[in-house]
Amino acid sequence: MISSLLPEPVRRVAAWCVVFLLLTGVVAVLVRLCVIFQTAVTPVLLALLGTALLGPLHRRLIRMRVNRSLAAALTCLAVVAVFGGATYVVASVLVHTGDQILTGLRRAGQDLAEHFGAAGTSVEDLAANAEELLAKFGATAASGVITGISVVGEMIATAVLALLLSFFFLRDSDRAAATLRSLAPRQAGDMLEAMGRRAFGAVEGFMRGTTFIALIDAVCIGVGLLVLRVPGALGLAALVFVGAYIPYLGAFISGTVAVLVAFADGGWVTGLWAVGVVLAVQVLEGHVLLPMIQSRTVQMHPAVVMLAITAGAGVAGVLGMLLAVPLTAAAFGIVSELRARYTSGAPGGKPGGTPGGAPVQGS
Repeated sequence: MISSLLPEPVRRVAAWCVVFLLLTGVVAVLVRLCVIFQTAVTPVLLALLGTALLGPLHRRLIRMRVNRSLAAALTCLAVVAVFGGATYVVASVLVHTGDQILTGLRRAGQDLAEHFGAAGTSVEDLAANAEELLAKFGATAASGVITGISVVGEMIATAVLALLLSFFFLRDSDRAAATLRSLAPRQAGDMLEAMGRRAFGAVEGFMRGTTFIALIDAVCIGVGLLVLRVPGALGLAALVFVGAYIPYLGAFISGTVAVLVAFADGGWVTGLWAVGVVLAVQVLEGHVLLPMIQSRTVQMHPAVVMLAITAGAGVAGVLGMLLAVPLTAAAFGIVSELRARYTSGAPGGKPGGTPGGAPVQGS
């Protein structure tokens, strides 16, 4: 055979290339299917993220000897109350301060145009276009155009379905391990369960850590903008909180908007102070919060995160940007589990084990 004529290193490289091509093909098919069945896949992914975020509360209720179904229902009701109230507050703040923010951006564009020419004109055009789009959106919603109603209805249906799926995922989380084992041959059951636990633990850590960091960023930047008396400070803080779920890119955009509004309202002094506030919060996040959070989850290089966000945006737009990083974290968790098992030479080791022997937190 021709393969027998090739050196051993060449045969190994060829084998790994075949494996890589097969994995790439499988991933491409899965992504394509997810795009085709986006209406069904999106609620499932959102429910998994919600389950990862709410798992600690549900487990705490279980330890208090609350029935599993009742604990899942109480957890979902708490989600509706907290996130519903937070969404209402964020939306109302953005509505009431949106004009102030857009006015600030326009003034910043005019001031920058006087000093830097085309760059400032672009900012001014961005603010004008944003105001025009908001006006058109408001007019569309008010006139009750069928397209607008269908979009709102689809969003509501997705949210309700994701909430119901979260209830079932939380209630039946104790059966997840048995379900994973049933999907694999007997010899691979332990490994599949371990990979599932590691992937879910990575997503759970990412969601909890991101929410914690988003809250701290929003509070710190919001307080700083209030001290500087920047108009629309609460709305800008809300943008910071929402943008934190898109790592790096979201913080950059929301911070830039806050600085431009502060510059337009208070001039260079206020703008520079706003830059200092935003940079101080980013330094706190990058050197204190992120290392502390990532040390308990899967560490990902910033370049990998940016590539994941870009790929997610290309596949599913803003929703893809939000889902790309937790899905990448899950993939890194699976790879970490496989590496820990096969580099230690014990593929039949303890499910969910780490290189240091500490158990991985699961659902």
